Amino acid sequence: MSTKKTQIEKIIPAKEPVYLEGAKPRVNELFFAWDVFKQFIKGFRALHFVGPCITVFGSARFKEDHPYYKDAQEFGKRIAATGFVTLTGGGPGIMEAANRGAFENGGTSVGINIKLPFEQKENPYLHKSVTIDYFFVRKTLMIKYSYAFIIMPGGWGTMDELFETLTLIQTKTINNFPVVLFGTKHNQLLIDYIKLMETEGTISKEDMKLLLVTDDFDDAMQHIATYISQNYKIKPRKRMWWLLEKR
Repeated sequence: MSTKKTQIEKIIPAKEPVYLEGAKPRVNELFFAWDVFKQFIKGFRALHFVGPCITVFGSARFKEDHPYYKDAQEFGKRIAATGFVTLTGGGPGIMEAANRGAFENGGTSVGINIKLPFEQKENPYLHKSVTIDYFFVRKTLMIKYSYAFIIMPGGWGTMDELFETLTLIQTKTINNFPVVLFGTKHNQLLIDYIKLMETEGTISKEDMKLLLVTDDFDDAMQHIATYISQNYKIKPRKRMWWLLEKR
């Protein structure tokens, strides 16, 4: 007796993104893989020579008068003072604030924007920016070029960025870069749950050291500076234009 394989397909507009909705015709998968490759090359070209970055993650929804916006702005200012580049997702809210803090205080401000039907538009405080089509490509680029991570209050996207970064550090996929979670009151329930994970044995005691939780700008920047000074030294990079990088 023969069996017949079946496939259920959703009827959708041709231009709607469908790359996470199951198997597609092989030619579609090939074109998708090629598109992803082009997105990575686009990011590499834009970011190869920006210099060492500190990435600030946080919500796109906080307005200019919100205390968290002002906190992120202060971080941008302090990152500028270290000589590092302030890197964000390039949009509004916390991202804009951090970029603005760097931009207005003599630092370099860079954004990796994402195409979205709502919320996300490029903020005006960027010296360099690149817009990416796929979240996973964008997130990889934001981690790849960064030597430290500051996590401000945010939503689903910020939590995704926090835990992916911690997972990559925990699994030695990236070096043990410093991660700062800023805002003890806002993050108290999250901190309690992380402690519960340690109690339940789903993470180790050593994993708790991957994250500095603080409300203090000086503590945050000192934590970052100590790690970087002990593990890295900045060397001039030869400008060889293998991928026709943008100057």
